[in-house]
Amino acid sequence: MRCLRLVLGDQLTRNVASLQDYEDGDVVVMAEVAGETTYVKHHKQKIVFVLSAMRHFAEELRAEGIAVDYIRLDDAGNTGSITGELQRAVARHQAERVIVTSPGEWRLLADLKAFDPGVPVEIREDDRFLASTACFAAWAAERKVLRMEFFYREMRRETDFLMEGDAPAGGQWNFDHDNRKRLPKAQALPPRFGFAPDQLTRDVMALVRARFADHFGDLDSFEWAVTRKDALRSLDDFLRDALPNFGKYQDAMASGEPFVFHAVISPYLNAGLLTAREVCIAAEREYIEKRAPLNAVEGFIRQILGWREYVRGVYWLKMPDYAETNALNATRPLPWLYWSGETDMHCMAEAIGQTKRTAYSHHIQRLMVTGNFALLAGIAPKEIAEWYLVVYADAFEWVELPNVQGMSQFADGGLLASKPYASSGAYIDRMSDFCPSCVYDVKLKSGPKACPFNFLYWAFLIRNAATLRGNQRMAMPYRTLAGWDEGRKAAVIAEADAFLDGLDV
Repeated sequence: MRCLRLVLGDQLTRNVASLQDYEDGDVVVMAEVAGETTYVKHHKQKIVFVLSAMRHFAEELRAEGIAVDYIRLDDAGNTGSITGELQRAVARHQAERVIVTSPGEWRLLADLKAFDPGVPVEIREDDRFLASTACFAAWAAERKVLRMEFFYREMRRETDFLMEGDAPAGGQWNFDHDNRKRLPKAQALPPRFGFAPDQLTRDVMALVRARFADHFGDLDSFEWAVTRKDALRSLDDFLRDALPNFGKYQDAMASGEPFVFHAVISPYLNAGLLTAREVCIAAEREYIEKRAPLNAVEGFIRQILGWREYVRGVYWLKMPDYAETNALNATRPLPWLYWSGETDMHCMAEAIGQTKRTAYSHHIQRLMVTGNFALLAGIAPKEIAEWYLVVYADAFEWVELPNVQGMSQFADGGLLASKPYASSGAYIDRMSDFCPSCVYDVKLKSGPKACPFNFLYWAFLIRNAATLRGNQRMAMPYRTLAGWDEGRKAAVIAEADAFLDGLDV
């Protein structure tokens, strides 16, 4: 019985579910299609990364003796959709059944569920994750609030990572209090190397330049790994050079330093070049062998075993309605500065500028700079969510959407986060070197030279008082606001409105 086995661009793992029982005579189908490159206008580097990684993976499968039917984006007759190419492949190979691994995005799963090629289609659970969607749903069903910390503890017990019998290593579950240090001026940063594009990648780059010239981002600086071998090399370098200091400086930001001590392996995890389990095993080994401290290893593992698995669970539990949430009724259009990076706010210019150059910024830049500004400005969640999906090489909807709707924009009303991650300029000043070189003064609360984050923060609290005043974690700023008269509040709102209205939308 001839079987077609579909492998998608974020499933580049040799033992992905759809390939686990491959037999001679089966055919692996991989397709580059217009629909997946343009449903949002992805960063040029993201398109190159995914397409080049797909082409390299196809070559690796062929070298193993596996039959691969690979459809390129510019092949004649390409229908532009995954289901269209799968239908053509069924006819081309006279297949009797199709096996696919469940996609990572709701829209594509819906397409595959509705797909009827005239032969049976088996959709398998994506077992590369450490928590199945069914297991997460069972965990969530027993709780009124879905806090990541409690899920993370269950995952530690389930997997035995960083456990000493029934207790967490070091006697506590997380070491956040040790992981909030500003980067010292004299602190040396680990060397970072990229990977020079080979001929196959250069061919993809030429295709992207010609076909996606109007997409966001620079392409000349492309240096992502596009093979498992090089992704493993990136992981090894992080473990050796950066992990020991990752913990204490994971929230730190610095001008001209997009990576600091971060691993920068999220694109490889999300595309399948690395797996969550092997990364956690490798990081834990650094602690066991005393090459990295517990606070660093725990903080890193928590991002993968805790947060990454958790947001995937929330995504599949709450979609498709989750994408429509807007608890704070934010409606402002996304300002043009998110695309241009042209702004006098040095922190925003840094975060967006490096995103254009590298298709990457680390989690604090995403949450407390670009995300914080969008939250304070009242930008419509759909618009900022699409921006995040566009601009990052690691952005796939299952991981991007909950991070934006829940963690960054509080659009889900507190399902993920116990409070909005809203901050004045003081947080950015504390965790970065951005403010001294900014034209705005972070110490000023109002006036033309005041840091916009300062008056936007108070205006945000005033506007959303009816929704947020009862939140216990917001009690302190609302006690401060209680001492303001109406005139002072109105002045702050007016200053915030004037600034936002002056942005070039």
